[in-house]
Amino acid sequence: MGILDYRRMPIEIEAPEQFGYDKIKCNLAESSVYDFNFSDIDFDLKDLKLAYCDHLGKQELRESLISNCNNLIANQVLITNGAAGGLFIVSTSLLDKQDHLIVVSPNYANNIETPELIGCKITKIPLKVEQNFKLDINSIECAIKSNTKLISLTTPHNPTGGVLSKEEITQLIQLANKHNVYLLFDETYKGLTEGDDLPFLADLSDKIITVSSLSKAYGLPGIRIGWLMSQDETLNEKFLAAKEQIHLTNSILDEEVAYQFLRQKEYFLDKIKKHVLDNFQLVEDWINENKYISWVKPSGGVVCFPWLSKEVDISKFYNILNNDLGTWVGPGHWFNMDDRFFRLGYGWPNKEELIKGLENIDNAIKQSI
Repeated sequence: MGILDYRRMPIEIEAPEQFGYDKIKCNLAESSVYDFNFSDIDFDLKDLKLAYCDHLGKQELRESLISNCNNLIANQVLITNGAAGGLFIVSTSLLDKQDHLIVVSPNYANNIETPELIGCKITKIPLKVEQNFKLDINSIECAIKSNTKLISLTTPHNPTGGVLSKEEITQLIQLANKHNVYLLFDETYKGLTEGDDLPFLADLSDKIITVSSLSKAYGLPGIRIGWLMSQDETLNEKFLAAKEQIHLTNSILDEEVAYQFLRQKEYFLDKIKKHVLDNFQLVEDWINENKYISWVKPSGGVVCFPWLSKEVDISKFYNILNNDLGTWVGPGHWFNMDDRFFRLGYGWPNKEELIKGLENIDNAIKQSI
């Protein structure tokens, strides 16, 4: 493979945590819910032995993650360093220069950047505004080649907030079986879809790999806990070997915090869902009243991907919004899209910050026309 030519991604270079949270007045760029404090989780770490932990991850943590699954077992769950760590393991374990990847676009940068770094051939399947960002499964099948190894998808989708239906997932599984390819489902926002109490998708087929974490939907990005799930034992052995060579185990502190949080999951999730729903209603009302902004209404998660009308001077808009009004959104170039699009996160800010941030977007638009 040779030396990997790592390049920093714009979405990480320009991330709010890199710029400095204290310098941002209204942060509408985040793709997660609000961050929890350690004191919010009612348990004591004083007697925790600071030893190596199970290479797969804490047994009880893995069991809790598959508590409503029918086919997955705990040993088919690998705890990783966030979803990003899981995605890196999948790409470096499965893909080579001779392989072909199909990936939905726009997407979280790691789903594309690491395969590109490896030299894997990539076909991007665009989610088009004129199709309401709906996945075109026929285009995916037409893109499959003899060397296609993996189809990479996200549901709920970042940044559009789209959610795949049961029928679409069934079609994708049939496609994977027909062409003998794997489906990678990034389920980072699972739990933030109306009525969502379904098993992880890896429970449905041995062709599916699930990656997810506690960072986005649960407000615990600081403990760096994610996971991979697969019923394919050959894959699982390879994924475990990759983890052992990258960082051996996770932090036992992080895994214990994750486990204790999940023991109180329903209590926290009820609060999170109410907050997200209230903020979403504010955003929906605001967009419906704004003649310079359009969107495809999201079905899940905590982000949407609206776009500005042609009357708006884009460079002027971002300059005023960022530098004069101290308000951040996720510009389109974070996702290799035109900056007329922007990701707006409504799960992270409190009500007051969100209202003020939306007002600032309005003001920036008015000054940019």
